[in-house]
Amino acid sequence: MSSTKEIYLTEEGLEEIKKELDVLKLERRPEIIQALKDARALGDLSENAEYDAARNDQAQVEARILELEQMIEKAVVIKDVNKDVVSIGTRVTIEYVEDSEREEYSIVGSKEADPFANKISNESPIAKAIMGMGVGAVVSVDSPNGKYDVKIVQIA
Repeated sequence: MSSTKEIYLTEEGLEEIKKELDVLKLERRPEIIQALKDARALGDLSENAEYDAARNDQAQVEARILELEQMIEKAVVIKDVNKDVVSIGTRVTIEYVEDSEREEYSIVGSKEADPFANKISNESPIAKAIMGMGVGAVVSVDSPNGKYDVKIVQIA
């Protein structure tokens, strides 16, 4: 199920993925191996809850390691961002035309998105609408909750 789709990441996002991969390989994997050894030492594996839990942990960690390695392999790192228009890697301040409320977002690739940290995916409705636009542009955003207009106030 290997897809050739590129994964857009900022340099910071790539570093975070590499850190997580290191933790999984250098810390979690050895911990799980030790837990499996300890659980085997308890005897009968057919009714050993500790062994089953360690095997489940191992499967989850190995799957995440594989996912992170594939992300790194397919990563397209966004560098030297043009700050004249909205693109992946820029921080943009928008104003909702209807109520003049302002929000600041970082535009990142989908794997790096974190709405709670105001990092939105380039595939989100707002980002799709403002990508390639400059300061002062007013665009209509087509969202699941209906259409609304935003004005690009600042790009950094």
